[in-house]
Amino acid sequence: MKKQGLTALAWLALGPGLILLPSALHALEKQPSSVYHARRVALAGKLQGGVAILFAAEEPALDFMPYRQDSDFYYLAGWNEPGAALVIVSDAPQAAAPRAYREILFLPARNLRMEAYTGVKMDAATPGVEEAAGVDHVEAMTELPAELDRLISADRGLFNNLWTQPGTAAATALLGFTATTLGSGDAPRGRDVTTLTMPLRQIKDEGEIALIKQASKASILAQRVMMQWWVKPGMTERAIAGAMTAVWMENGCERPAYAPIVGSGPNATILHYSNNDRTMQDGDLLLVDAACEYSMYASDITRTVPVNGHFTARQREIYEIVRGAQQAAIDAFVAGKSTINDHDRKDPNSLDTVAFNYINTHGRDLHGQPLGKYWLHGLGHMMGIEVHDPANYPVVLKPGMVFTIEPGVYIPEERIGVRIECDFLVTADGKLVDLDASLPHTADEIEAAMQAGKGATK
Repeated sequence: MKKQGLTALAWLALGPGLILLPSALHALEKQPSSVYHARRVALAGKLQGGVAILFAAEEPALDFMPYRQDSDFYYLAGWNEPGAALVIVSDAPQAAAPRAYREILFLPARNLRMEAYTGVKMDAATPGVEEAAGVDHVEAMTELPAELDRLISADRGLFNNLWTQPGTAAATALLGFTATTLGSGDAPRGRDVTTLTMPLRQIKDEGEIALIKQASKASILAQRVMMQWWVKPGMTERAIAGAMTAVWMENGCERPAYAPIVGSGPNATILHYSNNDRTMQDGDLLLVDAACEYSMYASDITRTVPVNGHFTARQREIYEIVRGAQQAAIDAFVAGKSTINDHDRKDPNSLDTVAFNYINTHGRDLHGQPLGKYWLHGLGHMMGIEVHDPANYPVVLKPGMVFTIEPGVYIPEERIGVRIECDFLVTADGKLVDLDASLPHTADEIEAAMQAGKGATK
């Protein structure tokens, strides 16, 4: 089936209320080099006169999935090749050997045999590599131990002020080798650089927000395709996951942001269900937690739909309770005051508390008990380069932050699992913006979308 050169799936995506995004891009959309440089300078300002050493993700031995860069490394360098190291030397005018800010990207020697399998890479000798990397200096990886030795030899106090990713094999090896070459019995422990990058990453700049919005657009499109064209009795969960993945790929996304959760009937009550191997039945609810990653930035969307296109009275009741809890959290939001992911649910400023209280005071189970015990997780999480961006919870929500609000009720006894998850941005003026607002949200909107799709296929 073809229409005006579009693929069959793309043409289906032009059904009622759907918009096809621009043609797929084949490379990551990077921000200007100045953005990454500013992030490195910001990190340097937190190093207390120390040195940060970050390592890129290693290239997998087997290419079951495309290479994905380490999140912190990409945030600071915008570099998407494996095996590299980034060294950031902070200003230290009062040190034993005063130092000025420096940044060096160390690149491994090219492996021509491996490149025959995985593609051509760049090394320190590649013409124009510094301009391509956007880093002040690029050197061969073989120079990294010598550079670190020089820095520490000039200022032994630096030995205990090295910042790197904890538990990284490359970092452990480098610090051990450095101790040996300097004649020290104990290797420097290395301070945890992720404690410094985490707060930097929580506040998104305009470029990051634009990339997250692109991920949201493709994720919304795939969710619409799911509702309008694919969900029906006799369809498999795996077919839904595959159809959505195809939409993401057609619209320039490099991968799912996480393993798609497509759970029907009893599977909708399993929080992280990912087998996706059941055939949907008439009367089931289908919970679809599935979204994509665009140029390293994630979206995270969940919708719950009736397989036959119509909620039963009980399904609708639970759905509206979950939706009401989400709306209560949205209405309670105050920038700079509200918090997310407070598992105690006792703090009045916690949006978790607001949502939980709503669920626990609306509706009952089959035994007349409140529904709060059927909510199994926190209300939301930070989102960005990773679908679960790192954070020390509970987090006070501030301008520039992107996070999810996703209450849920899961009642195995009734084969009812409902989660509604949307992504939100806190704008500079403290307002809350739903990045998924164009996607059907209420029970009526979902039923209408599903019926529109069925009508278009007749």
